[in-house]
Amino acid sequence: MRKIILILGFFLISLYGISQPSTISNHNNNSQLITSLDGYKWKMKMMLPGEGIKHGLNELPPGDIETLVWNPAKVPGDVYTDLWKVGAIEDPYFGRNSVKAQWVMQYEWWYSVQFKVNQDLSDKVARLDFESVDHECDIWLNGHFIGSHKGSFSSFSFDVNDAIQTNKHWLKATNMLVIRLAPPPQVNAKVAGLKTPWFGDYWRDLIPFGITGSIDLVFTGKSRILDVYAKPNVVSEKKASVTFEIEVENTEKVAKEKNITISFKGKNFNGKQQTVSFKKLLQPGKQVVKKEIEVDNPQLWWPWDLGKPNLYEAKVSLDDGKINQDFKEITYGLRKVEMAWNPGFTKDEVSFPRTTMINGKKIFIRSACWGGPPDIFVGRTSEEKYRKLIALAKEANMNNIRIFGWHPPEIPLFYKLCNEQGISVWQDIIPLGTGNIPRDPELLERIYQEGENVIKNRRNNPSIIMMEGGEEMLLRASDAQYANNFLKTLGKRYQGMVDLPYVPDSPLTCHVSQEAGYKPKEAVHALAYFYGMGKKPMEDWYKSLDYPIVPELAITSVPNVESLKKFIPENELWPPGPSWGHHWADLDRLRIQNFDAFGDEKKGSLQEFVNATQDAQGIIFQLSIEHFRRNKPRTSGVALCHFITYWPDMKWGMIDNYLQPKRSFEYVKTAYQPVLVNLNFAKRRWLNSETFKGQFWIVNDFYKKYKNCKVSYSILDDNNKVLKKSSFEVNKIEENSSKQFFELEANVLKNVEKNFYVNMELTDENGAILSSNEYMFLIGNKKEAAEKFKKMGEQIRARNEVYSYGNYYRFFEQYTGESTKPLESKRDTIKTRGFK
Repeated sequence: MRKIILILGFFLISLYGISQPSTISNHNNNSQLITSLDGYKWKMKMMLPGEGIKHGLNELPPGDIETLVWNPAKVPGDVYTDLWKVGAIEDPYFGRNSVKAQWVMQYEWWYSVQFKVNQDLSDKVARLDFESVDHECDIWLNGHFIGSHKGSFSSFSFDVNDAIQTNKHWLKATNMLVIRLAPPPQVNAKVAGLKTPWFGDYWRDLIPFGITGSIDLVFTGKSRILDVYAKPNVVSEKKASVTFEIEVENTEKVAKEKNITISFKGKNFNGKQQTVSFKKLLQPGKQVVKKEIEVDNPQLWWPWDLGKPNLYEAKVSLDDGKINQDFKEITYGLRKVEMAWNPGFTKDEVSFPRTTMINGKKIFIRSACWGGPPDIFVGRTSEEKYRKLIALAKEANMNNIRIFGWHPPEIPLFYKLCNEQGISVWQDIIPLGTGNIPRDPELLERIYQEGENVIKNRRNNPSIIMMEGGEEMLLRASDAQYANNFLKTLGKRYQGMVDLPYVPDSPLTCHVSQEAGYKPKEAVHALAYFYGMGKKPMEDWYKSLDYPIVPELAITSVPNVESLKKFIPENELWPPGPSWGHHWADLDRLRIQNFDAFGDEKKGSLQEFVNATQDAQGIIFQLSIEHFRRNKPRTSGVALCHFITYWPDMKWGMIDNYLQPKRSFEYVKTAYQPVLVNLNFAKRRWLNSETFKGQFWIVNDFYKKYKNCKVSYSILDDNNKVLKKSSFEVNKIEENSSKQFFELEANVLKNVEKNFYVNMELTDENGAILSSNEYMFLIGNKKEAAEKFKKMGEQIRARNEVYSYGNYYRFFEQYTGESTKPLESKRDTIKTRGFK
């Protein structure tokens, strides 16, 4: 998953022929000498704030065995997971246990690990590399204070030659690394962009913190490689170069001439290795060395639906004659990202081009907001989870994942998997889900530097194709101009690190954004159906949306029954108990959404209710996606909200926290087919006396034409009786297109009792299926249903005038002592409004 890890010791070095720093080396057989300090070898201890240093925990002798009785811990990980595993707290994901664990964030937590070093460091530099610590830490090695750090996402390093102990005798070779984690900050506005927001309607007030990234002990020569950026320059599919920007450091006080060797070849395709060597006089301190190399027969990186995700592997070595100083290996891709204006929108309506072009080809973004990491407590997640989730994203026909500003930038494994699978990434660089940006220049500079560090560590990933600054930041800003100036400066800093498109905030359509100078049709967060439940039936709502891009489309649902049993107490499963509300189930909106989808609130049983919420989510996702895709190229992308969420909630995700796809997953998989046959229609409820009408469309996101195709369709009733069956010819489907092909009129509804269905299939000239689709319709009066839907929504708004949005007491009579007709329950034990 990460870089090659080598165990210290001359025996293994000589056995495998791997060159350590300051030894004779061969570039192709070279490697960095790294000892990983990750794993279960760590220990942890709780202290009152400020008491750890008073009691001398930072001065523990290197070989002392006292830490053996501290609680076991794991790095990377987090404090809560370590405490849960040792039994100090109950599972914070279960029931309402997260409330019981709030004491944890009032203390400081001390972590320690012992390790051995047994080699001569006289001509080497030893460095401790920290991938990430959330959020504030102080660090000691063998009682020597080596540094502090604040910021949850930035990597940092300390040279430790003066503090490290090395000896061939095992006891004298023992080192003690001690890390103090400060209690986490309690006000997000004080750490905006430096820590993941711990609020929002899918989490409760339990602030995560811990040693969240890897820790490595790295040995180099006196000159070392700090960073390698392979900056691609794609002229065409047949002409490209790459500029290697190599950050090096000469730790000596005089200039030294060094040899730099760069080699690269295809990582996932066959290709001839290219190698370039040159000499460079390195001045004392840090500097960047640049070398541009023309690529022979370049193989570009593409999203999976446009081509192959070709990757290159590069090796860079630094040596002094034949003596190795340092070595670094990276993976990168050749691709060019540009933005084009969306046709049909004027520059009085939008400020930015929002059509993504990769290597000169326009792509319709079929995306979902990641909503991650897979666990807010990172100690609970695993490589297996990441692999399965990325595989599910591709199975759902997604060509993009959006990491948006309520969540942190992801770990290296995430981008590695996206690179390999050809899934592009729409990246909010650091989490800025708040409009309350500090005015202190020093703190602002820290935010800028945090973002730059995040980009620097991720910019070799070809999957990252666009950047954003904030997430609903201007929407919440009290000072629009100040927030906007901050976001513009942030963008300039970002684009100084990497050549990628940047948009300052999302959605940019609110009145605050327009006050800051943005236009009325920038983008839309399609959330009004949920938050304004009852105002418009689904088909009237999504048809009213006409924007160049949709960064969020949010619909809610409940996880599978099997998953519910893992985090909801048995006595609260059905009817829903308070733990449902704690996990953000909006019981009002869920049942009313069911009514809009099915004409019934579907409260007959737990299984019926769960299935209905997932199907309703899927139906609304499907119909909305199809609406936006029919509108291409005017609309250029949509991101569902969400693909996952980071704990077992009852809100947005279509994959639950236990990696179980909801029924909505299949609807999205259908709607995101690159070639999609679909039906446009005016309404979902039809009278028996009406003639059913619709229009068949075909959307093609591939750069491939199809000829002599056929669409076959059938209309069926509740009993699966065929009411009409027919087909029509499609002579040609253009590449990257969206077009209406056929008008349907069918006078077949006279005897249908409740529901009817339309199934369709698109086949190519050889009879192979290119796309299939299906729809459910209701027999009913749309106007009457819309009026009932509206009254239900008014009941929600009346209740919310009394109870705040996040207060789930409003659903449970035992907390409020009152009931609201017609939502009252007749059950005596757990009285849940609207459920029998």
